[in-house]
Amino acid sequence: MFKIDPAANRINLLEVKRFTELGFSERKHLQEWLEHYPQALAQGEGDELLIIQKEFDGFDDTRERLDLLAIDKEGNLVIIENKLDDSGRDVIWQALKYASYCANLKKQQVVEIFQRYLNQKAQQECGEAAQAEKLLLDFLQADDLQSAQINTLKSQRLILVAAKYRKEVTNTVLWLSQFGVNCQCFKVTPYQAGSELFLNVEQIIPTPEATDFMIGMMAKEAEEKSASHEQKNRHTLRLAFWEQALEAFNQSPCTLFNNISPTKDHWLSAGSGISGMPYQLIFGKNEIRVGLSLQNSQAEANRFVFSRLQAQQNSIETAFGDALVWLPLPDKKACRVQYEQTVDGYNKANWPDMIAWMVEKMTRLEKVLNSPLDQVKSELKVADLGKVADD
Repeated sequence: MFKIDPAANRINLLEVKRFTELGFSERKHLQEWLEHYPQALAQGEGDELLIIQKEFDGFDDTRERLDLLAIDKEGNLVIIENKLDDSGRDVIWQALKYASYCANLKKQQVVEIFQRYLNQKAQQECGEAAQAEKLLLDFLQADDLQSAQINTLKSQRLILVAAKYRKEVTNTVLWLSQFGVNCQCFKVTPYQAGSELFLNVEQIIPTPEATDFMIGMMAKEAEEKSASHEQKNRHTLRLAFWEQALEAFNQSPCTLFNNISPTKDHWLSAGSGISGMPYQLIFGKNEIRVGLSLQNSQAEANRFVFSRLQAQQNSIETAFGDALVWLPLPDKKACRVQYEQTVDGYNKANWPDMIAWMVEKMTRLEKVLNSPLDQVKSELKVADLGKVADD
């Protein structure tokens, strides 16, 4: 670091010092400086800190003391640990212990801790103590304590302050960040120029430039984990549903699915007698379906079968007893004929009715399509659209 001399138009190198060389101590000096100017540890607008206690020892069954306890604008408790010239090996362990202790503090306890701090300051200054709850609500811009978000689950932050960090400390901080632990390392360096003393406070982990990136990555990871968890739940749910559905089909006149095993997919297929054109059951969150899916690798064959069946639409629907949904899907290779029902599919209480509906509708659909499909199968052979007539 350099000091600018405007008169001489020169810069002069500042001499790096150790705190102990200058006679400064951790508790009497560094801690006092940060207590009275916590914004030295703030990174940008909106990252303000409010000190609510120092030398806090209000933990059950332990006499340990954390250096400074603060709260940020989001209502997160911030544990600040100072180590002067050397971070030491155990600073991470200390900070994590304090964070775990603080994680159990309720809103009213936070207010009481802050009030004790204000009372102590007022006593030292021979003044009247401010009201902790009012100052806290003003800082958080909250209307009342009930609506304020204070010390919510997994919201605690760690701030480490030292002139030099050991590798085991920085490595551990970087590793913890992968698990969403909000831990910052600030390097504090004293400088001297003649009789003048200077202090540089610099965030080194994470770097200010990397902070947004890390926050974005953690949010992305949380989203992916949530999506993965939801997918696993859906797979488990589908497997359970198909087990019940197949059991019901095995006890019904419909033999299509007798040799089919339950899966984690949202669909089950059974042969119709024509290759690549199976009957399908669909189980979704909001609907269930029975249908015929024309998904042969040859689009011409799918369109051929679809057009022949649709030509008999009136007689097929009359025999089925209701209108079917005919989907030629011109932009895709496949075509579908289906019948659907809106349901609350993931509510297991609805499953017996849903399965009964599937059994009934698939039984009727197979019955009305059996003869038309036999006829179309013969026409496919004559049409010579490829080897699609055997299944």
